[in-house]
Amino acid sequence: MISRRNIRVKVMQTLYTITTMEGEQKISDPQRLLVKQIDGTRQLFIYLLYTLTEIARYSERDAVKRANKHLPSQQDLNVNTKLAGNELLWKILETTSFIKAIEHDKPHLISGTDSEVKRLYKELATTEEYQAYLNTSGREKKTEKELMVFIFTQLMLPSEVYVNQVEEHFTNWDDDAEMINQLMLNYLQKPGAYNLQDMLSPEKWEFAKSLLRTAIEKKDYCLELIKPKLKNWDPERIAVLDMILMEMGVCELLYFDTIPTKVTINEYIDLAKEYSTPQSGHFVNGILDSIHKELVSQNKINKTNFKEKA
Repeated sequence: MISRRNIRVKVMQTLYTITTMEGEQKISDPQRLLVKQIDGTRQLFIYLLYTLTEIARYSERDAVKRANKHLPSQQDLNVNTKLAGNELLWKILETTSFIKAIEHDKPHLISGTDSEVKRLYKELATTEEYQAYLNTSGREKKTEKELMVFIFTQLMLPSEVYVNQVEEHFTNWDDDAEMINQLMLNYLQKPGAYNLQDMLSPEKWEFAKSLLRTAIEKKDYCLELIKPKLKNWDPERIAVLDMILMEMGVCELLYFDTIPTKVTINEYIDLAKEYSTPQSGHFVNGILDSIHKELVSQNKINKTNFKEKA
């Protein structure tokens, strides 16, 4: 479920924590820290998914509450509960993976969740998109999915109140928000295909461990390749994330023979642009490209060519 790009982000964050904690507290088990980083993403994802499903289910709770008023109006007795039967919603609710995730993580126990679900549902009920959904007969898969996506992208994510509530409980929100957004959109395409207990396949988990281990073990060698390319730059004054991303990039160029060099360089340029300074993308690009050319000239890069093997 988590892509290789997401894994690079998690390894980057782990290396950043290790680097910035040096001299204060030694990290005895970097892999354990990486596991914690990835599990934090999983917990955040489960919480957002739970909120989404609860908003969709709230129409039924609202209908019961209004019907049980002492003197219910005709409107109270005729609340449209179509959303509570949304087909995509029930595909999610009935998956074994989702049921286990809720039992394990208990997102319903996080304070403020119920009030936010109610508030967001009330906001949803006033939107043109929701009214159009209620007035559409039948249940087309596209329409069912579009409304669930609308709730997530147009109500939950833009809500400053909800995001603040999420930030109170998940310190990784700022780092993971964009990643989680894409993961959720992917999940809503085909929820039954994802295992919420294990968001990394064995192959991707091996990639994550190998990238972290290699970046730590080969750090000194990578710096030997990077420092001569810095020209007038003082290595001590370069953004910590830039150095980490360049070290990771050099590791991939040298030690991950199944990843094309172009993919590696482009990935770290994008990460530098997104997570470091405005100039970092251009800077990282120049350094990695120069190192790549040097390594190629020395015949030190050996990538697996699957096309030739085929």
